[in-house]
Amino acid sequence: MENISTILVPFDFSESANQALEYTVDYIGDSKIKIVLVHIAPDPNSVKDEGFKVLNEKYARNLKIPMEWLVSKNSLAETIVEIQNNKKADLVIMGTSGSKNKIGTTNTAELVLATDCPVIVVPKNIENFSIKNISLVLGVNEIEDTSVLATLLNVTKRFNAKVHVLTVQNEPGTYGYSKADEKNENALMYYLEDFYAEHTFIENQDILEGIFSYVDSHSIDMIAVMPRNHTSKSAPSKGLLTKELTMRSAVPVLALD
Repeated sequence: MENISTILVPFDFSESANQALEYTVDYIGDSKIKIVLVHIAPDPNSVKDEGFKVLNEKYARNLKIPMEWLVSKNSLAETIVEIQNNKKADLVIMGTSGSKNKIGTTNTAELVLATDCPVIVVPKNIENFSIKNISLVLGVNEIEDTSVLATLLNVTKRFNAKVHVLTVQNEPGTYGYSKADEKNENALMYYLEDFYAEHTFIENQDILEGIFSYVDSHSIDMIAVMPRNHTSKSAPSKGLLTKELTMRSAVPVLALD
């Protein structure tokens, strides 16, 4: 994704949806990017426009392009996928109330894995907008589609942010010296240019705990992850780490896809 022209924001008038919209407006800044609010209703004809018009008026001074809204009776995942297939959106930004449970999932987590496009998940209670330090969580596998790093570069350029790559060592072995590590390192330096800060390897049997500990201690504003559930060259994963990050992270999560 070289440039962003349209951002989809799933919107149900909840607190988490309003949080995501606020985040999106801050993300856009003074750029000419259109926001499309996506609202799901069993009977689209029963949905009144007044609520959306109020939102448009509220943010009119902040946006170069007035917001649009789309009402659908299909599931949110189906609607987002259809829009994306028609190439009418470059990014999805959505809110989540999160979940502290290690068992189960959320609608947001499921949508992130179902959607074949970049998604930023915004947890509730984000007080101040900031994207200065991004932690890209990387495993031991070779990055299959390095082009997704272009999305990360887009974000870093927009906010002049630094990317801190993190690998959590949860199994015995030598990390950082394999052929996959070497290829990943070359790809990171090529795509992320001067915005690439460093690659840190930490030991922790609990990967999630290791990530959150790193985030807290390094003033990380966003976690970036590459879900492997759409991979084609190797066995797809179930996206468990991505699910848990989107449900439990205290900072926004960027799923690169």
